[in-house]
Amino acid sequence: MTDSTIAEKTPIVMVVDDEALNRKLVSAMLKPQGYEVIQAVDGEDCLEKVRQVPPDLILLDIIMPKLNGFEVVTSLKSEEQFSLIPIVMVTALGDVNDRVQALEVGADDFLTKPVDRMELRARVRSLLKVKAYNDHMVNYRQELEFEVRRRTLEIQETNKKLAKAHEKLRGASLETIFRLSRAAEFKDEDTGAHIISMSRISARLAQCMGLSTATVESILYASPMHDIGKIGIPDRILLKNGPLNEEEWPIMRLHTIYGGKILENSDIGFLRLGEVIATTHHEKYDGSGYPKGLKGKEIPLAGRIVAVADVFDALMSRRPYKMAFTVEQAVTIIKEGRGRHFDPDVVDAFMDDIGKILRIWNSSQAEHNSELKGTLEEGQV
Repeated sequence: MTDSTIAEKTPIVMVVDDEALNRKLVSAMLKPQGYEVIQAVDGEDCLEKVRQVPPDLILLDIIMPKLNGFEVVTSLKSEEQFSLIPIVMVTALGDVNDRVQALEVGADDFLTKPVDRMELRARVRSLLKVKAYNDHMVNYRQELEFEVRRRTLEIQETNKKLAKAHEKLRGASLETIFRLSRAAEFKDEDTGAHIISMSRISARLAQCMGLSTATVESILYASPMHDIGKIGIPDRILLKNGPLNEEEWPIMRLHTIYGGKILENSDIGFLRLGEVIATTHHEKYDGSGYPKGLKGKEIPLAGRIVAVADVFDALMSRRPYKMAFTVEQAVTIIKEGRGRHFDPDVVDAFMDDIGKILRIWNSSQAEHNSELKGTLEEGQV
């Protein structure tokens, strides 16, 4: 947070003191700094004016008629819309107990009368930066929540339409789901290939493990939606050209929660399975995964299957932050994850059928590249 960020809006500082001279002195120190100064003559006047025009900072005397400073702080901090306003207690009292009480009711800082001009300006400048940053984060969170809700409602509305047309369009639903899933990362040209290959590999693994034809088909239809929750992740993180840092990773991991929310409460079987896969495909067999830290058989089988297919395809694919691994490197990593990251039974099925799985992967890449080439040639015409 820089001085220029704060300067975009003229900060409002409220000075609350029952002594007119004290109010005038403090105001005279602050106005040359470019602040708008509002004066309040006592605690009740302060509360009334805060509700009319919420300030960015309050300089508050303790000993006042009607309501003292402690009572004013308690009242303001109890109301959510005013709780983030920094409050500096300005008082001649030197008793430690008064300072402790002020902190307990929610005061943010202290100044002792007579107020030093340089100290006053420094404290005000520092706390206004904190207030500006808090306002920025609140606004950003609200915008993000609104966007997630909006996109979630769009996806849920699409799912309702799919449910009504389920029987008629079942033959074309796999393509529809591919396109829906690609919307979560529509700026990534490699996403299409990833969805095709990992869904087909997931279905093949399910088949190798002896699951029913209906279950294999459901996994084929549901697995493309494993990362649909990324539609709620900010582009600065989703499309970052490099590894995520420790602040970005917790946000990225929320895509499993978002995906589950988007797909929940559907009447269509493969959408219900999609919810399970979206929520659990990043869980690890040893319990070190996310979002719930499920362990072993606590992780639904579909999530355990998709975890192997998803990681294998990611290892084999080039990304902005890494080169593609060789087949040998990718297979070695899958083997080394047996019993830790991955279900041993799924890894064994993967290894037993590695030849077929590689043919599926190569075929999916070729199909995607052919589709992409056709799209580009169409655009040129």
